[in-house]
Amino acid sequence: MTGVPEPSTNNTTATPGLNETTAAWPQGLSVWATAQSTGPVQRRGRYVPQSVKHPARMLPAIAGHAVRSYTQPGDLVFDPMCGIGTTIVEAIHAGRDAIGVEYESRWSDIADLNIAHAHRHGASGRGSVIRGDATRLTALLPAALQGQVSLVVTSPPYGPTVHGLVRPGADGVAKFDNRYGEDKGNLAYRSSLAGLVDGFTDILRGCHALLRPGGVVVVTARPWRKRGELVDLPSAVLAAGTAAGFTPLERCVALLAAVRDGQLVARPSFFQLQQVRKARAGGVPMHLIAHEDVLVLGKPQPPETRTEVVT
Repeated sequence: MTGVPEPSTNNTTATPGLNETTAAWPQGLSVWATAQSTGPVQRRGRYVPQSVKHPARMLPAIAGHAVRSYTQPGDLVFDPMCGIGTTIVEAIHAGRDAIGVEYESRWSDIADLNIAHAHRHGASGRGSVIRGDATRLTALLPAALQGQVSLVVTSPPYGPTVHGLVRPGADGVAKFDNRYGEDKGNLAYRSSLAGLVDGFTDILRGCHALLRPGGVVVVTARPWRKRGELVDLPSAVLAAGTAAGFTPLERCVALLAAVRDGQLVARPSFFQLQQVRKARAGGVPMHLIAHEDVLVLGKPQPPETRTEVVT
């Protein structure tokens, strides 16, 4: 890969527990070097072992980069679909306070364990998780939180079945921990992209009420293929954000591959490799996905609070 800048040696915003090379990259780049170490390495010792059971975990370095880039110590960070609490853990390790909402009690229980684990290992921020339906945030969360959140970091589900884990056996490879729960109220079970976007728009409207003026929403998303056709989830997220009242600010890239000597080193899962190999065998020129789109949205300042520039 050409045009990849070398990591800076002058940046001192390293995050404890994450790969030092990741933390050394400049904050202002639109390409985030968030997979210099693998997901398991990033979580080792920082998250409880049960965390691996969640089928769609955000890389800690992605959440950590967003927190460091768009907030200051003491700010309040929110994740409306927090899963095992990755956003919360990275926020409280960085000296921010954080709140999450999670639909499934299985994951919210693990998030609670991860928060307690982070505090035992020196995290100074306060963190908590509320179990409930994020499409009803204004009814679920205290009214006192409205206008208090500085940053939202989250990712929509890509469907009820995701990569999960594998175990080789005599009869081949067995797949496990690859599904959300069976509760069809989960956003992951929306049967179409339109249904998913409608639910996610409701979530973003709730986030809009929670965000302070000038606050930021960071959403990671990636496209996927359904019956051979590309489903453009990142563009759908942008549409949901504007429908919820946000203004698009940036579109960045969070790498899922490492950068070594100016080249990308892919870190695909077994199922990503399998999918690409099957597609190519069938004549479809599919490639491994090496990044997530990062959509950065802002809540505009009220007109009366904007600074007038006199020329």
